Amino acid sequence: RRPPDAPMPFTPVRPKKISSQIADQIRESILAGEYAPGERLPPERELISAFGVSRPSVREALNLLAAMGLVESNQGGGTVVRSLIDSQQGKALRDLIRTTLDRAIEVIEVRKGMESWAAYFAAQRALPQDIHRMEEILYRMEENLVDLQSSEDLDAGLHLCIARATHNVIWLHMIQSLFEAMKEFQGGVWRVVYRTKRDYRLLYKHHAAIVAAICDRDADGARQAMLNHLIFAEQRSYEYLANL
Repeated sequence: RRPPDAPMPFTPVRPKKISSQIADQIRESILAGEYAPGERLPPERELISAFGVSRPSVREALNLLAAMGLVESNQGGGTVVRSLIDSQQGKALRDLIRTTLDRAIEVIEVRKGMESWAAYFAAQRALPQDIHRMEEILYRMEENLVDLQSSEDLDAGLHLCIARATHNVIWLHMIQSLFEAMKEFQGGVWRVVYRTKRDYRLLYKHHAAIVAAICDRDADGARQAMLNHLIFAEQRSYEYLANL
């Protein structure tokens, strides 16, 4: 039994600042993968309405998130989510690929391991809204087949959508960082190697197979479909390097 004169084992309760509560909620959304690296947060006016608070409280919350390294102000306006991967390391990899193109093949080798397992976990964990995003991108890729429009951005978007569907923020940020490092190289591959309707249809078929397996909750099938696609991408990247 506690002695009557013993001090109580409690500490004073202090109300948490509104800005801290807002920052906590946004932080949880970022760490849950609801906002991908490089993605804009909703505008201030929408955040003010959603949280039912004043503009100063929202701005203070965004400053707190910036101090944590989770967001940064965008030059074009608004606030964007930062990658959890060190941006300087990403820049170093991007510069290495630019000066030593053969390194891009090594990145694709890493992608084969990472993204095939991301597809595996996406098949197990994807929510209805994840499936809807994938199908929407796939539909737009199919539309581009009609007049041979490039689906380069949609291609990258679908891969990141699959990473997001793992609901593992580490997968999402790591794969996003690799895509950022490979962006210039991939642009060259699209311009030089993927040029015919057959190429575009084949790429569409690959992505459709991945999405179909994820929709069917076929984790092994999704992993194999992604691996097949990236082996093909690796082969085409070798062709691109041979033509330089």
